Amino acid sequence: MKDLLHEKPTDQVLVVIPCLNEEKYIEQIVTSLESECSRINLTIVVADGGSTDRTRAIVQRMAQVNPHVRMMDNPKRIQAAAINDAVRQYGANARFVVRVDAHASYPHQYCEKLLTAQDRTKADSVVVSMNAEGSACLQRAAAAAQNSLLGNGGSSHRIRSDGRWVDHGHHALMTAAAFKAVGGYDEAFSHNEDAELDVRLTKGGFRIYLTGDLQVTYYPRGTLAGLFGQYFNIGRGRARNFLKHRKNAKLRHLVLAGIAPVICVAAFFPFASIFALPVLMWIFICLTYGLILGFRLHDRCALASGLAAMITQAGWSFGFFVELLSKLPLLRGQPNRETGRKPKEQRQVPQ
Repeated sequence: MKDLLHEKPTDQVLVVIPCLNEEKYIEQIVTSLESECSRINLTIVVADGGSTDRTRAIVQRMAQVNPHVRMMDNPKRIQAAAINDAVRQYGANARFVVRVDAHASYPHQYCEKLLTAQDRTKADSVVVSMNAEGSACLQRAAAAAQNSLLGNGGSSHRIRSDGRWVDHGHHALMTAAAFKAVGGYDEAFSHNEDAELDVRLTKGGFRIYLTGDLQVTYYPRGTLAGLFGQYFNIGRGRARNFLKHRKNAKLRHLVLAGIAPVICVAAFFPFASIFALPVLMWIFICLTYGLILGFRLHDRCALASGLAAMITQAGWSFGFFVELLSKLPLLRGQPNRETGRKPKEQRQVPQ
């Protein structure tokens, strides 16, 4: 690719920002992207899911003075639908699609560096690593947990690297051709839609590259209820992903899935104290790890990172089982997507 700082590329880049009540972050994000419009052929679409704060007013004001910025309604509210609809409405001539999440901040020349990484690797999808930060005390505790092994389980896109080929990462840039070839995001997924799409990309022979040049800053939820609800939905999405593709369950997912049973077993403590042992061990490990993490980071708020990790782990695990159990009746007689065969007990036996 020609020097992005000296000659404006002609390839159209569609940037989609799904959002809902993001008045705190949206202007900063759009302004940062606007600064690249003089060097890249950008169309910036803010897909709003029905914000009730000042988000829409802020974006509409920005769109009035910059023709590169567009406001789009997202009546389905979920991110998957927002990006699919934006590609349909504004992406006819786009060569690349860049996904930007509103509850985060992005490095300088973000799109330009993504394009450079894509040009260098010829990847069909360029993903980035993510680092959590917080301002309020609970948010800092959650960020410390999410940046650690306790919170991310060693997920590749939560650990900054020099760049490598992966099967999943935090979505950033995709070629429009690859995105359209696999049918875009599955709108049945309100969460974990990115991982589900990556499964189909890799099945389709498309390559995903985790660049080491960029890192997104993510801001965690600031309440315990918000953290639990977010990870409950993520757990449901992961279960739905597993049920759809019947694979891609990793060791960290199996460990997380065990949290909900451990908590439930503790309810039998009045009958025998042994039932409380697993949950007490889990609590001890999380809280101890959190204390060590807080001292290591020299942050008093991070001392509570163990508690934040427990909330997110429990939310993920219960969400996973709620989704799994809700789909159990539907699995009877359903063929395996990989083999095309029905579950053994449901196969018809010749008479």
